[in-house]
Amino acid sequence: MVNESVAAKAHRAQPSTPRDHSSEGVADSIAQAEYPDSLFESHLLFDHVLPPSEVGNRERYEAMARSVRDLLSHHWQRTDQTYRRENPKRIYYLSMEFLIGRSLSNNIVNLQLDPVAAKLFTRHQLDKAAILEEEPDAGLGNGGLGRLAACFLDSMATMQLPAMGYGLRYEYGMFKQLIVDGWQREQPDNWLRRPDPWEVARPGEAVEIRLGCSFEIRGGSLRAIEGIPSSLIGIPYDRPIVGYGGKTINTLRLWASATPDNFDFQEFSGGDFVDALAERLTAETVTRVLYPDDSTAEGRGLRFVQEYFLVACSLADLIRRFRSGNPDWHSLPDKVAIQLNDTHPSLAVAELMRILLDEAGLEWVSAWDLTKRTLAYTNHTLLPEALESWPMRWFELLLPRHLEIIVEIDRHLRQEAADRWPGDEGRAACVGILGGGLVRMANLAIAGSHSTNGVAAIHSRLLREATVRDLAELFPERFNNKTNGITPRRWLLLANPRLAHCITEAIGDSWITNASQLRGLLPLADDKSFVASIRSAKREAKLQFRDWLQATSGIAVDPESIFDSQVKRIHEYKRQLLNGLRIVALYNRLKANPKLDIQPRTFFFAGKAAPAYHVAKLIIKFLNNVAATIDGDPDVRGRLKVVFLPDYNVSLAERLIPASDVSNQISTAGYEASGTSNMKFMMNGALTIGTRDGATIEMAEAAGEENFFLFGLTAEQVAGSRGWYNPWWHYENEAETRAVLDLLLSGHFCRNEPEVVNALRNVLLAGGDTYRHLADLGPYLDADQRLQTLYSRPDEWSKNAILNIASSGRFSSDRTIAEYADEIWNAKPCPVT
Repeated sequence: MVNESVAAKAHRAQPSTPRDHSSEGVADSIAQAEYPDSLFESHLLFDHVLPPSEVGNRERYEAMARSVRDLLSHHWQRTDQTYRRENPKRIYYLSMEFLIGRSLSNNIVNLQLDPVAAKLFTRHQLDKAAILEEEPDAGLGNGGLGRLAACFLDSMATMQLPAMGYGLRYEYGMFKQLIVDGWQREQPDNWLRRPDPWEVARPGEAVEIRLGCSFEIRGGSLRAIEGIPSSLIGIPYDRPIVGYGGKTINTLRLWASATPDNFDFQEFSGGDFVDALAERLTAETVTRVLYPDDSTAEGRGLRFVQEYFLVACSLADLIRRFRSGNPDWHSLPDKVAIQLNDTHPSLAVAELMRILLDEAGLEWVSAWDLTKRTLAYTNHTLLPEALESWPMRWFELLLPRHLEIIVEIDRHLRQEAADRWPGDEGRAACVGILGGGLVRMANLAIAGSHSTNGVAAIHSRLLREATVRDLAELFPERFNNKTNGITPRRWLLLANPRLAHCITEAIGDSWITNASQLRGLLPLADDKSFVASIRSAKREAKLQFRDWLQATSGIAVDPESIFDSQVKRIHEYKRQLLNGLRIVALYNRLKANPKLDIQPRTFFFAGKAAPAYHVAKLIIKFLNNVAATIDGDPDVRGRLKVVFLPDYNVSLAERLIPASDVSNQISTAGYEASGTSNMKFMMNGALTIGTRDGATIEMAEAAGEENFFLFGLTAEQVAGSRGWYNPWWHYENEAETRAVLDLLLSGHFCRNEPEVVNALRNVLLAGGDTYRHLADLGPYLDADQRLQTLYSRPDEWSKNAILNIASSGRFSSDRTIAEYADEIWNAKPCPVT
């Protein structure tokens, strides 16, 4: 019945006597009998005004999501009120990506509402799986950078840290990936086509952002109009970030761009329709898509505007929050910590300086000191092309005041270098922010912050010793390492409930918020009963994945085979192509000796290639061609199978990772900053075959290298080979490598597709094999043989898997965030009361 109002039932559900709320979360305060039911029924009736016969799973999903949001809203508001009252130092995390995945199931788990939700699903005879499928993955990110940001928000809320995430509300995300005839095809990912029940629009807190020029659309191209200033309006949309137990509910604020209120409606309705429409389109386009096509000047320009829009909106908002309780500008670093997630928000240095100089009226020395002490920077890459540089001309057009500030920062920075290394103009040029008509954003971020951290021990070392060596020597005290982590709430408790149950039965549930407790599993690696339960959990995950894959794609896989996975962005340095060469080698072996004793294997690939990255798209095509060839060959069918899973996202990862036996982490050593998929696989009991790169090195140290399958060149060997490496040597001297390349380049997998064959020949041989595929192929195959041998001994394999799970707690994002809070932010928990 829905006669009683929702508000009345909400009031009735609150405690009738005073209580100590200091340790109370949402789950503690819910009247579990009928309150959620009443909310669900009310939303079903009032939100869509449909008769019961016309209500579908989408409407049921929205009703369920809004019911859960209603339950957490009081505590969400109370979290904000506590921060305002207590005025703690607050953390603001700026990122161009937040790959948050689906929210309903995650919020139910973090609010510990599983029993309540189960009763509701049962009482209303709801298909839980079908309803959860109605929620699209939020199109707010692409890869590890965005997923890390999402894990960090989860950890900060769980650890009761006063924090807020800032990002952009991309209307279409990156793109929806289809595979057509083996090729990647991009379609718009219209994830906001239906209302998002988790977001709350805050138009009353909109921000106006001023630019130094205007824009027009002519002939389908975007063109700047110099000398005519313009504005964008940033409209905030808030999403709840629920800490485990619901004690703290922080906020992710996403900015959408719009036209100012003084938009000329008369012109739009009666004058030059095209010009007026262009003004609206250019404003709305700013947050239309994630990662515009960087192969065009228009795409790169839009990216530049996006980055400034994020920074300007976020800093205006957080400064407003700071000033509401802190009249003294000099207390800014004591009350505000701003973390820049990679180079994308580096304009925060110039924007904060502009605010302190022009709005606060501070002197340069004071403003610069406050800026550096407030900002901190995380570097996520060693690739030069990812260390963004923007043309000075763009600053002249759009942000002339910021350019003035950057020029002055550059002058001071070069003077510091000259004082440190007198007469060495080359080093001053290396540390400089300006050069060759460009503004180097990583240099700006390092110069304008008090901390620069890498995200794995090897990455942080190479960052200091190679990528920004001169800046690291100029400011050695600013450089540190913070190895990445993942949240065990989503990646074990939610994604793998059977395994999580086995662990909790064995050691209790404290591991959920203290993943170091997973080491309590170490003594159980030889316990037959526990080994059997872990093996059963893995088999159940494989069966569930098999059933899901068959139902959604019609693809049949054998759960008795080794599930061997590589899931990540498609890039040459991540070496999906090397994995493909391994599969061709195994194919060759079976063709030469059909009686060869080889474990049946299913190879899973997933990941997107940037639309303009032609080689990456060719690699996808090659992998799909290998899959088709193997499926059509009776000599190997049933023993090898390759599956490329399209449109990789968080929800797919939550299904595949628990089901996987093997994790491929095979980047060229010295190129991967950290990786986080490696940690997710490890925590779910998959064994790693990989190179000594990124955080995989530390994972192997934690679990013991004997429990990993490591191979290949080290980062030092890769760097040392750049002057002399010749892939032809491997072709001419290694018989199996030659056989693999001969078959590949014969067109066996790419019949009538010379474009693919020629591209692969260029990548692997003619182009010099930049990423050392051929140097590591032989060692990769040797490691693969060790893997197959161990898999044939199930008890040893399971023991190894348990040792990996037990050692994975070090890679919890809670540990990472604790290090950020203690060593960079100097921020303390602020329990909600």
